[in-house]
Amino acid sequence: MKQHYVMPVGVDDFKRVREEYYYVDKTDFIKSLIDGHSQATLITRPRRFGKTLALSMLYYFFTMKNAKENSSLFEGTSVEKAGEKYMVHQGSKPTVFVSLKDIKQANYAGMIKSFSYLMQNLYRSQKHILETDCLDDLEKKYFMSVMNRQADDVDLQPSLKNLTTWLNRYHKKPALVLIDEYDAPIQYAFDYGYYDEAVTFMRNFLSSVLKSNPDLDFAVLTGVLRIAKESIFSSLNNLKVSSLISGKYTEAMGFTEKEIGQIAKDFNASDKLPQIKEWYDGYSFAGTNVYNPWSVINYFDNDFEPSVYWLNTSGNSIVKELLKRTDKEQTKELQSLLQGGSVNAKIDEGAIYSDIYKNRNALYTMLLTTGYLTPVSKPVMRGSMLSAVLRIPNREITSVYATEIVERIESMEGNPNLLNLLEDLLFGNVEGFSYGLNKYLLTLTSYYDTANKEAFYHGFVLGLMATLMPEYKIESNRESGYGRFDIGIFPEEKNQNGVIMEFKVADTESALSQTAKIALDQIENLEYITEFRNKGVDKVWKYGVAFCGKKCEIAANV
Repeated sequence: MKQHYVMPVGVDDFKRVREEYYYVDKTDFIKSLIDGHSQATLITRPRRFGKTLALSMLYYFFTMKNAKENSSLFEGTSVEKAGEKYMVHQGSKPTVFVSLKDIKQANYAGMIKSFSYLMQNLYRSQKHILETDCLDDLEKKYFMSVMNRQADDVDLQPSLKNLTTWLNRYHKKPALVLIDEYDAPIQYAFDYGYYDEAVTFMRNFLSSVLKSNPDLDFAVLTGVLRIAKESIFSSLNNLKVSSLISGKYTEAMGFTEKEIGQIAKDFNASDKLPQIKEWYDGYSFAGTNVYNPWSVINYFDNDFEPSVYWLNTSGNSIVKELLKRTDKEQTKELQSLLQGGSVNAKIDEGAIYSDIYKNRNALYTMLLTTGYLTPVSKPVMRGSMLSAVLRIPNREITSVYATEIVERIESMEGNPNLLNLLEDLLFGNVEGFSYGLNKYLLTLTSYYDTANKEAFYHGFVLGLMATLMPEYKIESNRESGYGRFDIGIFPEEKNQNGVIMEFKVADTESALSQTAKIALDQIENLEYITEFRNKGVDKVWKYGVAFCGKKCEIAANV
């Protein structure tokens, strides 16, 4: 099949991608499943990491429906090149593909109504079974009730399991079941207050098809969160979980370093690899380095323009609510992450929704599983709990994360308005910038922090500047003129103001003014403005900033 060089922005149907768009070959996932799989596998990944497209690929490969036609979709792919050992499985199974990602209702009745529509469409696609002797009269009556949307919530709970039974009878082969975004209904139920009802329904809906089902060949489920077995997968001992921390299939979703290199080569953009890495790399799936596929696809589709593409792709109200509930110590930890630091956190992947706001470990677990943070190295067991050092993965997420964290910081009583501080900085209001920076130092630092001298202050201010991305490029310790400035802020629009900041630490508060002047003189004497001129930025504000404990003074040329 001919490769198309148009990026599939928002397209998650495998057939359409293969026929109309550029495709990154992920068919090794098929080979891995054929080589060996559990009866039920749950793969958890952040939003927009290719979960739906991966399951769509499995559907088109394994389904018996239109098998001959679908075979062309795999021409030239890795699974076809691997030979008959694998391709003999193409078109070999009765396959059911169910996506729950659109079941987002404000009450339980709405959720059941959505399930009713979902199962109606699924049953209609198999209505030819009604014309055979595979079903007795009672089963036909049940089949019709689902197909006509007359089944209530109790009747709907075994509907997927019943369908696998009838598919097995009809084809004389057990069924493959694919369930996408299995946790979406639960998250919305939790947000809108009908969690217990939804959990009961989902437990019965899923366990009936996944547990001790002789009509099931195997099942693959995807989701963002691993919902504890105690709440959803009750007594389901045949479920194998592949999470961000551990498990198989680490390259099935997201783009690997090798794949990014090939994409860049195909689009004649190999010179863009450092920029792609800076913005969209940094995720780790059980030790495998992964790029954000949604953002990379949008980057190429937008003529190699780096931007925050992942923001607002879908909401995550749990993360927002957890951030609202952070105490001052956690807020300081979050601020340190914006400064390029890391946190040592306990990871509880088995957290139960109903206990999530009572669990101090839940914040970092959620930030990890939803893609805001990534492990620095392989997590280790500390007693009965996983411990991991976490950091922000890349420049894009620094900006996304900064938006969320800054909202939290500013919501705390007595905290300054960061937007005002940044506007004062960019527009040369030295008095306003000095006032805001002093207030942040007073609110968010301790004397223990400031004992780390210039490195601490540098990181502290750098973290505050992260919110300016992507409209501005923030450079730290960049060579320019005859030395290296501490922080440079380069506008993407050349008619906007740039900023140079140089930091010094005064021994005493009385020396703050003179020390700030020394910092400003350094900017002028070492011609730090050179790099700005090279980039076509004419207007540059210069700030010499002196710190002592929780106070600072600023000398400026604006």
